[in-house]
Amino acid sequence: MSSGRSITRSFSSLLGSAMFRYIVRRLLYMIPVFLGISIISFFVMYAAGDPLSIIRIGKPDITQETIESLKIYYGLDKPVPIQYLNWLTNLLQGNFGKSLRGGRPVNLLIGSWAWETVKLQLISILLAFAISIPIGINSAKKQYSKQDVAVTSISLFGVSMPTFWLGIILIIIFSYQLGLLPSAGSRGAPYLWWDNPILDQIAHLIMPVAVLVYVMLAQNIRLIRANMLEILRSDYVLAARASGLSERKVIYKYALRNAIGPVITYLGISLGMIIAGAPMTEYVFSWPGLGRRYVTAAMELDFPVVMGITMIITMMTLIANLMIDIAYVYIDPRIRLR
Repeated sequence: MSSGRSITRSFSSLLGSAMFRYIVRRLLYMIPVFLGISIISFFVMYAAGDPLSIIRIGKPDITQETIESLKIYYGLDKPVPIQYLNWLTNLLQGNFGKSLRGGRPVNLLIGSWAWETVKLQLISILLAFAISIPIGINSAKKQYSKQDVAVTSISLFGVSMPTFWLGIILIIIFSYQLGLLPSAGSRGAPYLWWDNPILDQIAHLIMPVAVLVYVMLAQNIRLIRANMLEILRSDYVLAARASGLSERKVIYKYALRNAIGPVITYLGISLGMIIAGAPMTEYVFSWPGLGRRYVTAAMELDFPVVMGITMIITMMTLIANLMIDIAYVYIDPRIRLR
């Protein structure tokens, strides 16, 4: 008995050690990727135009003395490689610089916008993930039925449809024609529903969440359906059914575990992009999140804000990819770490 326990402990220790080495190796791989993206982003942004010229356009009466002061303040009087190294040093210290529009620290601006985007995205991602699993499974079980054709057609429409178009349609119907839901913002004054601040925020969330859920739902359903169709024909599923196991246990314990891999990948990418938000959806609904601010900053060529959000998106995506790979080890027993 004691020998069995020692074998189990040794195996657990080996798995933990392999997992630790794998995580360390992936973290080391993330460093050159992060640096490469930072270099490309910085020089592409620099090639977009001179920040001082942009400031002159916005404020044509600005004096030359002020321009020179701004040049020194933003470090634009130094060679481009030195500017990049200074920017990267500040970035690694958590300093994203200051906005060209008002001079406020980018850190504070991003912090004030991030919660609204996280709130909108998390609700949408979790809802889409929870709803898509039973629909995709049922569609795969009833292949080529009327229900399956309807689900496939609706999913195809959701994947190919521009999100801003659906947002505009919802605004026209539910805001302007029916007057049931607010068309913009994350909260209002006075409150829309029964003078209650919580219900008012829910009312503002309904349409942007509906747009994001539909788009993600369409993608998730197509992935789950396609993988379930293949898994349900596999030998081990047929053997599980022949052994007398219930259909629910066969589907959710055996088949789904192997079919859900691509959906986990898509979920991880969505979580990695959560800070970026859905720019067009936020822009259509005037949602005060990072997605809308990202579009606005890009249109105004506010380089520090664009670069700050870009690097946050990069880090979130890299971390999400690492979490996906770790999750795969526990979800799919066929994967082994080396």
